[in-house]
Amino acid sequence: MAARGHVQDPNDRRLRPIYDYLDNGNNKMAIQQADKLLKKHKDLHCAKVLKAIGLQRTAKQDEAFTLAQEVAVLEPTDDNSLQALTILYREMHRPELVTKLYEAAVRKVPTSEEYHSHLFMAYARVGEYKKMQQAGMALYKIVPKNPYYFWSVMSLVMQAISAQDEKLSQTMFLPLAERMVEKMVKEEKIEAEAEVQLYFMILERLGKYVEALEVVQGPLGEKLTSELQSRENKCMMLYRRLERWAECNALSCKLLLKNPDDWQFYLLYFDSLFHLIDQSWTPPQEGTHSAEGEVHASISQALSFMEDRIATEEAKESKHLRGPYLARLELIRRLRERSCPEAQQLGEPLELMFQFFVKFGDKPCCITDLKIFLDLLTPDQHVQFINRLMEAVPLGAPGEDGVAFPGDTRALQRHLCVTQLSRSLGQQHALNTQGKLGLIKELKAHYRHGLQFGKSCLKTELQFSDMYCLMAAHVYIDLWLETGDQNMLWQSLGLLEEGLSHSSSNAQFKLLLLLLYCRLGAFEPVVDLYSSLDAKHVQHDTIGYLLTRYAESLGQFAAASQSCNFSLRFFHSNQKDTSEYVIQAYKYGAFEKIPEFIAFRNRLDHSLHFAQVRTERMLLDLFLEADISSPLEESVKSMSLCPEEDDILWDSLRDNRDLTVLVSWNPKDRQLNEEHKQHSLEDDTLWLRLRSLTLRLIGCVSALTHHTSRNSEKTTENGVAAKPSSLRSLLSQLENTLNQATQFTEKQLQHQYPFVGPVPSRLAQALSSGCCQCQLSSLQLPLHLQELEAAGLDESTELQTQISNLFKSLAVQLQDMLEKCKGDPLEVKDSQSTTQHFLLENLVYFAETVCIVLWVSNYCGSVLRPLKSSLQKKKKKKKEASTVTPPVLSAYQEFSSSLQSLLNQALEHIKSQEISLTALKLGALSLEGQTQSEAEETFTKTAMDKVQSSYLRSLQEIGELLKKRADTLKSLKI
Repeated sequence: MAARGHVQDPNDRRLRPIYDYLDNGNNKMAIQQADKLLKKHKDLHCAKVLKAIGLQRTAKQDEAFTLAQEVAVLEPTDDNSLQALTILYREMHRPELVTKLYEAAVRKVPTSEEYHSHLFMAYARVGEYKKMQQAGMALYKIVPKNPYYFWSVMSLVMQAISAQDEKLSQTMFLPLAERMVEKMVKEEKIEAEAEVQLYFMILERLGKYVEALEVVQGPLGEKLTSELQSRENKCMMLYRRLERWAECNALSCKLLLKNPDDWQFYLLYFDSLFHLIDQSWTPPQEGTHSAEGEVHASISQALSFMEDRIATEEAKESKHLRGPYLARLELIRRLRERSCPEAQQLGEPLELMFQFFVKFGDKPCCITDLKIFLDLLTPDQHVQFINRLMEAVPLGAPGEDGVAFPGDTRALQRHLCVTQLSRSLGQQHALNTQGKLGLIKELKAHYRHGLQFGKSCLKTELQFSDMYCLMAAHVYIDLWLETGDQNMLWQSLGLLEEGLSHSSSNAQFKLLLLLLYCRLGAFEPVVDLYSSLDAKHVQHDTIGYLLTRYAESLGQFAAASQSCNFSLRFFHSNQKDTSEYVIQAYKYGAFEKIPEFIAFRNRLDHSLHFAQVRTERMLLDLFLEADISSPLEESVKSMSLCPEEDDILWDSLRDNRDLTVLVSWNPKDRQLNEEHKQHSLEDDTLWLRLRSLTLRLIGCVSALTHHTSRNSEKTTENGVAAKPSSLRSLLSQLENTLNQATQFTEKQLQHQYPFVGPVPSRLAQALSSGCCQCQLSSLQLPLHLQELEAAGLDESTELQTQISNLFKSLAVQLQDMLEKCKGDPLEVKDSQSTTQHFLLENLVYFAETVCIVLWVSNYCGSVLRPLKSSLQKKKKKKKEASTVTPPVLSAYQEFSSSLQSLLNQALEHIKSQEISLTALKLGALSLEGQTQSEAEETFTKTAMDKVQSSYLRSLQEIGELLKKRADTLKSLKI
């Protein structure tokens, strides 16, 4: 925890047991030990801080903070106290307090290199770039070492990057940083590569590409040695920026002669070539073509250059490189785009792709290489191309079922490549139902035959034939989408479960299973599948949406809570960890990485997924806990939820989802396109806006309830209440967003995403369930109740009628919502199954709406109770025998009893669903369309059981929540 060991300081010896307890996680013993030590040595500040760390780790934050401040105000300068306080403040997520510590230490010991350095790093943690610049220079003055000077320069660059005003960056911060580096260059004090990299970065950001080129090509450029071809890559980038296509072309030629397999240089070669052709560039009459040597500025030169590269490869006996052959296809594409007749000189694409397949067909990369050039083939060449490739696949004699199998893994890889290409060309999609079933049978046979080659594989290795299994599952999905026959889906699940049993590390099996189970409404098996993917770091943002989208909507609240925690833990740790990466980058001079780390942190902080998970987690906590384990007001307070403030930066939201994580071999017209992505982003953003507004409105209701209950206890107190204006404004925003959402879902029918594309948000289902409109209606009640409270019962007949009608309308809307939940989520008729998982989603929306209605009703009760009691007092004074009960009071009581009856109906429905689900015998289903082997039937039955079990779990959890809500209804009586 802190530096300790060789220095025989008696205090170190005394503190060591506390350090050991803290390091071992025994926080209670650490606190006890610290207390003992403090009784004997009251002035041992470090013991007090270590005690505070123990308290912080046992969730006693307030006590810990008080103790820490007692030490901090004394402005300690001993290492132990300072380091312990630093650790404590980091754990409290209060890095800004560390800067104050070291500012005081530097004031007291102004010549300490260590304290100045700690102060610089403390500023780096909180992004105080101006203070970092000053601290760096102060440090350089005390200890004139180059790294300290360049820390200051880098801090200027960071001020430029983070400045809101681009003009300020270009006219002040960057020129000043440039002058500071130039001073060191003139004095010949540049020592390290990092310093040259920083100089290059400054010139590049200033747009001084010519000067940057001089640096790279000059003596300073010789220090750029940490990366291969670092100087060449930088030169190439600068030539592109300067549009010096001649140099760009000549340099790419040179680099391709050294490394003929580097694809980026082929692309640069072609780009520069066609720019030169368009500019009608001609070489100078005397001297060299360019600073980098000979330039190719005609198609004939490019053709001969490509032929030379190919000839060099052909001359080799083995280990051919793929680059030149693919570059030839790329050149054909570019020449065709420009309608150049020379494209024919390079050959016919079909023949060239066939030759490529002959050379590289046994490599797994062959499919991805050829896939990008399939558009060079005309539609009438597709069948010919696949037949030609099949000729080059060595298969054995056909067996009894007419399927010929490869004899080794290389032949298997060739056959697999052809199969994948045929799907990419749309041949599989063109088959009729019988053709597809025949294809599935063949793919399964190839898959099972291929398993023999992987018998010696480790558990963590993939089977050679896994892709056959995955493709067969895709064809099953095609059949399901085309025919609506759910048996196809069950068989697809069974096949993937079988695949996973042989290849337990196959992420594609897991991802597709995860998607299929979620589409069926079964979330229970998904949790284990996702955790077995062992998603690392940024993957929680890129693929986490697959899990969190379905978690709550399918009624698995405990698992939903867990899946939100998975994601949130990553986002929160990223905010803390990035500061450490930045500090390490300063320490080791990796200056070019610092802006990347900051940009990465910002990208994650503004992630759409992060905003979604944060909002859903807060709503979930409220639905599950508020007014059950603690009052709504306390739950809202613990979340630091402020209804008036919108903490989502809508304009900065970033969609970091990886929408292509699932393998797909679909032809171009069935692939995910930009329109799909844009539509999906709009869909998710609209849903987030609805949920965020709902959450803030719940916060408003909580503040109003708190204010009303306080006022009923005492006369009037300055309770913190939501302003009526903010409530009205939020309701207006919610209404507008709902209108947008309704229009959007009407358009959505035209945008059917590919099956392995984006996951649709919960928006369409939420609107069709009626929950959004019902929640809006209920949240409008507090506004009317506030008016009633101000007017009193005597002067508000019209308002009371309006509120009474709202109560009646709300009861009708809730009844309609419940009707939409009725039906069997899993049904078996004539040995055929149908799943209606939307019924589960509707039940969840019903449960959420009931929670909101109860909170609103609770507030209504808190307003009506005092009005009713004051009415009774008046009656007693006037000694009236009976007066008519005000309509609003009777309407509220009717509404409360209708809520009770509604919840009883819902609970009875859920109970009957549980009984019928438990009684279902899914194993007896006849899966028509194919005869299944015993092993296949076992895997399919396993998948069915998982779905059945998941549905039961969902019903149980929704039922438990509604039961708890039914118990809280008693408090609504007035």
